[in-house]
Amino acid sequence: MATEKIQTEDVVLETDDTERRVYELGFHLDPELPETEVKKSYQTLRDLVAHAGTLIAEGEPTKIPLAYTISRTETGVGRRDFDSAFFCWIAYEADGAGHQQIVSAADAEKRIIRFIDLRTTKEEAKHSEEMQAVYAQMAAGELVPEEEPTVSETELDAALKEVA
Repeated sequence: MATEKIQTEDVVLETDDTERRVYELGFHLDPELPETEVKKSYQTLRDLVAHAGTLIAEGEPTKIPLAYTISRTETGVGRRDFDSAFFCWIAYEADGAGHQQIVSAADAEKRIIRFIDLRTTKEEAKHSEEMQAVYAQMAAGELVPEEEPTVSETELDAALKEVA
């Protein structure tokens, strides 16, 4: 059993490479890729996750505007600026070796502009998947958020008098 001690300012944590944990990998793919290449890149990483761990939840590629410009220097091309990207995410459970294999593959994939890999829980991952479905329905106009109830000034004054 391989263990590693991680020391922070106040705490010493022991990690176990054989212990399975839940992670969420979120990544942005190059927006200039054709849809077929985006799906191929996503599927390749998804297949690796399924092989190295257990797939829990996922969010397929969706083109989004970025909150800020991401600049990246590429060999032979120079600097590229990205204002949009295809965003995808995959939640999975893996041991230390499987997790490292997935992170290394994401880092090596040149079509990924930026990625983040976080530790999470199965419940949070499932909730993210449910919320993504709700947002997709709202964007398609299939689901309209409920309006907040309105209260007139007269009703508000009456309620305040009852409390006082």
